[in-house]
Amino acid sequence: MKSDIEIAHETQLSPIQKIAASVGIHEDQLEQYGKYKAKVNVSFDEAKIAQSNLILVTATTPNKSGSGKTTTSVALAQGLNKIGKKAIVALREPSLGPCFGMKGGAAGGGYSQVLPMEDINLHFTGDFHAITSANNTLAALVDNYQYHNKNNGKGLRQILWRRVLDVNDRSLRYMLSGLNGSSNGIPTETGFDITPASEIMAIFCLATSLDDLRKRLENILLGYRLDNSPFYVKDLGAAGALVALLKDAFQPNLVQTIEKGAAFIHGGPFANIAHGCNSIMATKSAMQYADYAITEAGFGSDLGGEKFLNIKCRAAGIAPKATVLVTTTQSIKLHGKVDEKLIKQPNMEGLIEGIKNVERHIESLQKFGQTVIVALNKFGFDTDEEVAFIENWCKEKGAEFAINEGFAKGGDGAVSLARKVVEVIENKPSKPINHTYDVNQSIEEKITQIVKTVYKGNGITLGKNAKAALKKINDLGASNLPICIAKTQFSFSDDASRVAAAEGFTLHIENLILNNGAGFIVAVAGEIMRMPGLPKDPAAMVIDVVNGEITGLS
Repeated sequence: MKSDIEIAHETQLSPIQKIAASVGIHEDQLEQYGKYKAKVNVSFDEAKIAQSNLILVTATTPNKSGSGKTTTSVALAQGLNKIGKKAIVALREPSLGPCFGMKGGAAGGGYSQVLPMEDINLHFTGDFHAITSANNTLAALVDNYQYHNKNNGKGLRQILWRRVLDVNDRSLRYMLSGLNGSSNGIPTETGFDITPASEIMAIFCLATSLDDLRKRLENILLGYRLDNSPFYVKDLGAAGALVALLKDAFQPNLVQTIEKGAAFIHGGPFANIAHGCNSIMATKSAMQYADYAITEAGFGSDLGGEKFLNIKCRAAGIAPKATVLVTTTQSIKLHGKVDEKLIKQPNMEGLIEGIKNVERHIESLQKFGQTVIVALNKFGFDTDEEVAFIENWCKEKGAEFAINEGFAKGGDGAVSLARKVVEVIENKPSKPINHTYDVNQSIEEKITQIVKTVYKGNGITLGKNAKAALKKINDLGASNLPICIAKTQFSFSDDASRVAAAEGFTLHIENLILNNGAGFIVAVAGEIMRMPGLPKDPAAMVIDVVNGEITGLS
């Protein structure tokens, strides 16, 4: 089969005005970025949004084989359109860090992609650059405030705000700034996070209007004054400049699937260090213009899925009618401790052992009140016996099942999945979300609820830094916010080596970070890096431009 980028290059794209018109978006609402992508000026009609069928796509615990969550999201939208339904997919924007690092791009794959693939995976419409610029402008303004107030008693005892860059660069995690004389600033221990970890990225994705965006930006906690009182963006007076930098980026991006269906792509927080969902602006736009809106949440359902339901749905006032849980036989076998070199070979013993991971995700989603549809991304080496086993097993667990072959066959390969989704939505009335915790519980209680209910652990411990941060957050009266746990994506626990269905563990909370503007508290569990590093052989080493065309992107 051809590579993703070869398939993308061979696809004849439709002008973005035509894509917009196909779903009822008027040309006057478009701010075009070339022929095939545009910003959309959206005014929400909440009545239309309420009538739409929202579908969450999440996955089992990731491992080296992957599961194909984005590909399935795109395939499902194409499959729904194939059977005569009006469907739009809403996705996150890829980060340059993984794109040039280990993971590669995030625009789907095979014949279930969003296009233009190179643009989406690289600079796109400049949203990430705008967020990076806003974050770092704020950092410069805080440092400037400190520089000019260092001797008058108005300075800050502690600065919490860090700079960001959309590049995997471990050398920038911890550093000193302001060296070589007083004219160059105040020597400070600081560092960089990756752009998807910025609180401004989270705010960008959770804000519902420009006014809401401004209010959230004003509420960012920047640090503490000499008297230990909090210092916010509204105290600095910088919110207007930040809104100016983000104003154009804030409107969602419209592109197309490989089968010329509309797709919104906007925002891109990671799910292991942030809340892992695309913007509310994009999701609500998809809901407004389609009868079926498909959106994904990053990594497994214990990370992006949990945060979608507990954080994003609370902020947006939305709820999915059904949840699609994506997996593959290869992924299941890896969780069943089958050797990586042998996962394409039949192995019922490994499948039976590894399917415990699928079970945990089904149980967790069902506790939220979700009807779960397990989507098996099928490959040519999957045997009928293996597929039949998984299907029958799903029925025993109260989950629906469908095969997806969207990677190889596009929308035609996702028709059975699309029909299953429609069947569930039409015949199994959705329930209100049964949130894992009440936001008014204590911070420790909320984290413990997630650990026990979603991860199946025994409880939590708080490290020294977490205990100190807990006192500060409680003193600020900010404890009644949702929780966003930052932890490894490879395990239910905070230990990446404990794969499959780890349980009975204690989650160690190393720190608590108040994202006051975004409206949640980040609980950092274990050794989690907010600035990833590059692998030994980065994907960047095979990316090139040949005869004017980009090659090597995946």
